[in-house]
Amino acid sequence: MVKAIILAAGKGTRMKSELPKVLHTIFDKPLLGYVLDAVKNSNIVDYSYVIVGHKSELIKEYVEKEYSEAKTIIQEPQLGTGHAVSMARNDLENYEGEVIILCGDTPLIKSETIKSLVDFHKNNNSDITVMSAIFENPTNYGRIIRSKDNSLDAIIEEKDASLEQKQIKEINAGIYCLNWAKVKRVFSELKNNNAQGEYYLTDIIKWGKENNLNVNAYTLSDNNEIFGINSRKHLAEATKILHDEIIAQHLDNGVTIVSPETTFISPETEIGRDTIIYPNCYINGKNKIGSNCKIGPFAHLRGNVEIEEYVKIGNFVELKKAKVKSHTNICHLSYVGDAEVGENVNIGAGTITANYNPLTKIKSKTIIEDNVKIGSNSVLVAPVTIKEGANVGAVGVITKDVEPWSLAVTRSPLKVLEGWVKKQLKHD
Repeated sequence: MVKAIILAAGKGTRMKSELPKVLHTIFDKPLLGYVLDAVKNSNIVDYSYVIVGHKSELIKEYVEKEYSEAKTIIQEPQLGTGHAVSMARNDLENYEGEVIILCGDTPLIKSETIKSLVDFHKNNNSDITVMSAIFENPTNYGRIIRSKDNSLDAIIEEKDASLEQKQIKEINAGIYCLNWAKVKRVFSELKNNNAQGEYYLTDIIKWGKENNLNVNAYTLSDNNEIFGINSRKHLAEATKILHDEIIAQHLDNGVTIVSPETTFISPETEIGRDTIIYPNCYINGKNKIGSNCKIGPFAHLRGNVEIEEYVKIGNFVELKKAKVKSHTNICHLSYVGDAEVGENVNIGAGTITANYNPLTKIKSKTIIEDNVKIGSNSVLVAPVTIKEGANVGAVGVITKDVEPWSLAVTRSPLKVLEGWVKKQLKHD
């Protein structure tokens, strides 16, 4: 198996934020999470090392919570990309396989591309492989200089490139695959004799050539995958790219999306065919929506939502950590969170599952069994179970379990004061 080193120590000054750059989100998922998932889903990497610096404790907390097969390593002081990779040397002291190096701010990289890079590296018996890309406008990028045999000869930065070299459209994409046993000693031999006084990762190419290693470049097919985030504008652009990819995939899979421009769906969401997503829906987190459902308009799925087939989620409905079985309707202006909802259930407009106790800070579950009918503007105070076939009258506040096929009513009896309005008018 392969190891991964992910560079995530930068502050991200242009983001103009107190939050580390790699923790900024797309669909509520940190940029770093996309890179870690791509590495994990390649099925060739068994462990990742995330090199951190600025506000390292925040990144460490995220990695430890979400990724058991990854750890953070602090780079302090931060002396360049080559120095960052060297921070993992102690952990990899006795490792002799391949190491891939990626950037934590490139959320569009795909697991298939990572696997293809490693396959290319092995098939060509490479010691160092650099990922490259062809840009029509390569300005500001390091140029890939190839030898006559098509191997990689050098990476020349723009400021050092000749006029002829500046015409080259193949650029350094910033992702590497290394034969660690042969290359690891370079990280104790890099020099920092440059204007910034830093140790550059790109210098390993020159070192590899000087030490008669096999150095190659693997050309990326989709340039969007190496789109790096350095500003809020870049973040919005990456979100748009990912959004368009996701929408296109669902359309190809038989999902109707009435307004692709106003519909946002996370990459971890599965949707069955013949489901209709109406305009202005926001679906983030990991969800599974069955076939022949109707979602929205203006619905919000916040993650950990499982919806079976033939379910209707009405306008301005919010779901979070909810399981909804088939042929169930959750009508407009309702919130259903931390809940299990059975088959053939009708939840009236304005219904709320009150799942959070602000004093104990505990979230509790609401269970609504099959064939239940909940009247409009009801509040189900968790933990509570509405058992099979029961009905809850409108404006019900339910604080204890309701037995099967029962009617639960909590509102006061209606009083009608005849002639009250006329009396008031005469009095005035």
